[in-house]
Amino acid sequence: MSIMVGHTSPAPPAPGTGPGRRAGARAWRAVAALGVLASGVVHVLLWLQGYADIAVVGPLFLLNGVAAAVLTVLLLGWRHWLPLVGGIAFGGATLLAFVLSTTVGFYGVSETFAGTEELVAAGAEVVAVVASTLALVREHGR
Repeated sequence: MSIMVGHTSPAPPAPGTGPGRRAGARAWRAVAALGVLASGVVHVLLWLQGYADIAVVGPLFLLNGVAAAVLTVLLLGWRHWLPLVGGIAFGGATLLAFVLSTTVGFYGVSETFAGTEELVAAGAEVVAVVASTLALVREHGR
């Protein structure tokens, strides 16, 4: 009988934590980054098309575009939970502001829920929230 001293076999990965789960989380991060970026691009385009002249809302549209660019880089380059929470907050806050502008008004701006820019931005914000949430759950959920 032989006893192997010092030999240990590697522990199997915990359920749901293998390479497939990490790859899925990376894919959802990329989708979240695309959603955030698309929303930011729409806001910068609208800012360039005249929203820059609207008090409060104009600067917020430009800030949205800059924040989207920064958050996109963070989502793709920093494997931490903070950018994912940022994707959820960004998409949620931007979508909330849009809903307010289509219902009760937002800083004097009243929009309609129609038009290509509005639909693209709203869809992108939903994608940012959902994809960031799924990536967060896949990376950090139990």
